Amino acid sequence: MLIRTFGIARSLATYHGIPGRQRRMRALYRQFLGPGDLAFDIGAHAGNRVRAWRGLGARVVAVEPQPDFVRLLRLFFDRDPEVTVVPAALGARPGTARLGISRATPTVSSMSETWRRTVADDAGFARVRWDESVPVPVTTLDELAATHGVPAFCKIDVEGFEADVLAGLTHPLPALSFEYLPAAHDAALAALDRVESLGRYVYRYSPVETMRWDPTAGGRWLDADELRALLDRRRPLGRSGDVYARAAPTAPGDDPGPS
Repeated sequence: MLIRTFGIARSLATYHGIPGRQRRMRALYRQFLGPGDLAFDIGAHAGNRVRAWRGLGARVVAVEPQPDFVRLLRLFFDRDPEVTVVPAALGARPGTARLGISRATPTVSSMSETWRRTVADDAGFARVRWDESVPVPVTTLDELAATHGVPAFCKIDVEGFEADVLAGLTHPLPALSFEYLPAAHDAALAALDRVESLGRYVYRYSPVETMRWDPTAGGRWLDADELRALLDRRRPLGRSGDVYARAAPTAPGDDPGPS
């Protein structure tokens, strides 16, 4: 019980306790979301992005499989009619699956056994233990969109299960993001390949939780090959981040949107 309580407190401090982060988050997501827009938070965890998106006036569907964090999200947002909490995981097809939970570091709980084995050899995960496994219901992005509508933006942070989540989507979305972890470089590339299979996208990268664009991209959106090269350059640095994708311009020279 003490380990679980410590893990929850750590997540709350990490995602809600850093001064200025909500302001930076709203500034970044304002490029994708506005009042009345719909956003999906896949792997909502402690709800920091839900909070930021509500600050922009967006409606939010928060998907979270960890029972402790479902309770937390409901505590935070149950009185907000513009937030829907979905206690489930996402995958390639509906059903049930087992979620590996790290009670001390719940932010790295994952449904991907391959991902857990891969990152376990990384120094940054030396003290991480996935010491609990629970069955969770699984739905798909297609089912979520059929129920709630197509989102203007979809964030996917599911610890190595991103490609599986995207496999449950059969149509392109206007914009989305997924996590990049150097220790699981191939998992991010698999997610990128899946995004590319859905339609034409352009990309930007935001290091760690800075809520700022990577400065090495020259202030512009990249194609998939340029993004792969950027991730190859960042891989030796050993620091995670997020890949952002938005629908590519429809004609040469068109502006993909705010930078």
